[in-house]
Amino acid sequence: MHKTRMRQLLLSLLFHFIFFACFSGGIKGTIKANDGTPLPYASIFVRQTGSGASTDLKGNYEIILPPGHYDVVFKFLGYESASRVVDIERDFQEIDIILNPETILLQTVTVKANQEDPAYTIMRKAIAKAKYHTQQLDSYSAKVYIKGKGKLKDYPWFAKKALEKDGITKDRLFISESVSEVKYTRPNKFEEKVIAVFTQGTNRSASPNNYFFGSFYEPEIAETVSPLSPKAFSYYKFEYLGTFKDGQYEISKIKVIPRSKGDNVFEGEISLVENWWSIHSFELRASKLGIHFQVKEIYNPVEDKAWLPVSMQAIVTGKVFGFDFVGSYNATVKEYKIKLNPAMPVEMEVIDEKLEKEEAKRVTRQFSQKNQQLKQRLENGKEITNKELKQLAKAYEKTEQQKQKEPDVIAETKFAVDSMAYKKDSTFWSNIRPAPLDKEEVRGYKKTDSIGEVQRRRDEGDTLKSKRKHKGFNPFDVLTGNGYSLGKSSNFEIHTPWGGYNTVEGVNAIYRLSYYQRWVKRDTANKEKRADTKRLEISPVFRYAFAREKLTGFLRIDYRTRLSRLTISGGRYIQQFNSDEPIHPFVNTFTTLVQGQNWMKIYERDFIDLNYRQRINDKYSFRTQWSLARRHELFNNNNYSFSDKSGERFTLNAPVNVELTDTHFADNTALTGVIGFEARPWQKYRIHNGRKFREDRSSPVLMLEYRKGFNQLLGSDVNYDLVEVGIREGIRLGVRGLLDMNLKAGKFLNSKSMFFMDYKHFTGNMTPFMTTDPVGSFRILDYYKFSTRDKYISVNIHYHFRKFLISRIPKARLFGLTENFFINYLATPSSNNYTELGYGLNGILRLFRLEFASSFQNGNYVANGFRIGISTSLSVRFSDN
Repeated sequence: MHKTRMRQLLLSLLFHFIFFACFSGGIKGTIKANDGTPLPYASIFVRQTGSGASTDLKGNYEIILPPGHYDVVFKFLGYESASRVVDIERDFQEIDIILNPETILLQTVTVKANQEDPAYTIMRKAIAKAKYHTQQLDSYSAKVYIKGKGKLKDYPWFAKKALEKDGITKDRLFISESVSEVKYTRPNKFEEKVIAVFTQGTNRSASPNNYFFGSFYEPEIAETVSPLSPKAFSYYKFEYLGTFKDGQYEISKIKVIPRSKGDNVFEGEISLVENWWSIHSFELRASKLGIHFQVKEIYNPVEDKAWLPVSMQAIVTGKVFGFDFVGSYNATVKEYKIKLNPAMPVEMEVIDEKLEKEEAKRVTRQFSQKNQQLKQRLENGKEITNKELKQLAKAYEKTEQQKQKEPDVIAETKFAVDSMAYKKDSTFWSNIRPAPLDKEEVRGYKKTDSIGEVQRRRDEGDTLKSKRKHKGFNPFDVLTGNGYSLGKSSNFEIHTPWGGYNTVEGVNAIYRLSYYQRWVKRDTANKEKRADTKRLEISPVFRYAFAREKLTGFLRIDYRTRLSRLTISGGRYIQQFNSDEPIHPFVNTFTTLVQGQNWMKIYERDFIDLNYRQRINDKYSFRTQWSLARRHELFNNNNYSFSDKSGERFTLNAPVNVELTDTHFADNTALTGVIGFEARPWQKYRIHNGRKFREDRSSPVLMLEYRKGFNQLLGSDVNYDLVEVGIREGIRLGVRGLLDMNLKAGKFLNSKSMFFMDYKHFTGNMTPFMTTDPVGSFRILDYYKFSTRDKYISVNIHYHFRKFLISRIPKARLFGLTENFFINYLATPSSNNYTELGYGLNGILRLFRLEFASSFQNGNYVANGFRIGISTSLSVRFSDN
């Protein structure tokens, strides 16, 4: 059997060798500078096939081509391009290329003291035409080859043992390759299908880079302002470096200089094609949270109609928490097929009205008649000013969006991996690679493959012991938690036990089990339609209070569909007086044990709760909550703390409130109901694989809620009515910052019978830690002091500076430090215009924020305090529920 397989393998290899020796042809060679230095990742573009390739680290290249006549262009940033005409038969032609440095010619311009740099008129024209370039193509398709590799240069000592156990060492190179078929359809649809992936071992998460779809003609790319953005002049200064020839085209090279270094800006050089005002190439650098990116791209005219990227190189370096890494990605594009948008002309003359004032006036006078519409002038190749071009492109884009089936969708992407992607043979990869693997890359694959084989054996289980460990139940799972598959669509989970400490329960232990069931229904008649998924979760939760010597718990059943969610729960459990739970149990454990302050106030309820949420459509949703509960007061049972063993600083388990001087209560029954509506009238979306994702800050969120306490129904002792309205919005304010605000106002129309847990509570904080949403909570407000049964207004405003005090220091910005200023305001009959003013430093160690706040009542100082929280860049700003 072994000999038979070996014979088949040898015959297969012999066949491939004979076939490609007889029928393969193309070009190969080396690209060097005029001083003999090899040029790595130089670009080779074949006009007839619309294909790109690149050299390896030693400047070598090899391109397989069928017999035919070809025009080939060789490029490298900073060097003059070279062209060759070749006729391919059945053999490879060896073509070695020498590239000379670009001959930069400065324009004959006399720059006076009050005259701007020539770069600005070039950039104004390019920026004016950027929107045109996004609409120039009706569609294109291409094949993209991407090679990614990375290395961990250093890591902290405490991670050494764990990393080396997984085969990760400082000399190990991680490498993967992929080939994708991509397609773009105007105005905003991208499709990507991975047809091949080459990565050995167990790590098969490689996929083509999403940033390949990013366009520098858009205002932002990867949350960084493009030099061709309409607001680029607010972020950048530009310097004209000169003009050089690339074949028949004149290329202007511009230096991009950020006005203030830090996140969200590029620096480097960009080259633009004169008269076309399209990108020729660029080399730009950017930083994000201390991670540095260097991106190089080379464009080429495809079918002499549109300039499109043919090769790209990205280098990523950084050091995060002692992990020092470097990675690189190289992409080449082949087989471009484009279709132009007939509404957009190929040629036009753009006039800069700021510099070419007389010419702009002449054009405006000449074409001011009604019968000379902008569109007609463009179709006839007439002149047009920057301003007119921007207006036309913007109006055209708006019209196109209105014609869409879903005008609120700003981008739609599809991503799929072919079932045969991981099964391509070595012959396929030899043909598709723009350059052969170098020795280090081959070693990297071999290393990964050997480690992957060891891991595979572990996973499959060479011994009975390993099978039990990975496949069966382990008694220690009861203490550590684990998940178990019960089939293709169901599983069972033992959650890791947890708990805390408070003065009512002492130490408490919480244990949770979960059963999950999922149903997926696909429309076989319409493969493009998103699958209908339904999900059921059944979870019993148990809680044991050692000081009370009491076991409580509840059962929760949660059923979800794509547009709705129903949750039913019931049992006996503990709850904070503010049901939004403003103090986290872990934080309360710390403050109780370490500081001797028991801020969390709780009571017990026997309850049945029903919650239902329905998304009416993409912009409007409805929710309702119903609860029947028997509520019991609880008292302190434990006074132990590390700092105050006598427990004298502990307060009673009864909140302190200005309006209600005694918050103790007798056992009572409450039947309550809530109806709420939420609207996002101008919401924009992105669609990925049929699933919609909301675009942040594209619409305010409007809220309306009515809450009712029913009297004498099912024994209910409460009687009240509350109406609340709210608005939440995030706004970008120019180049300097972001403004988030959350406003709520409400009034009790009836408050005849209420207990303290029925009052309107506000999200306060008295601990050193902030665990709640920074936009919508107070920093040093007592949790219950100003809770009310009357009218109220709550205002939270959070302004995120791009550059203020500390963030003026370039190194601080490069490490991701930003600053915030916030104002919180609360008006109730007893709050005396409670106001907080605060300042925050965000992004400390990339994870945390430190804030300082002062509080005032009627303008008079009350208190201040420092708070530590999670960086706002990691916080959830808007709920999708």
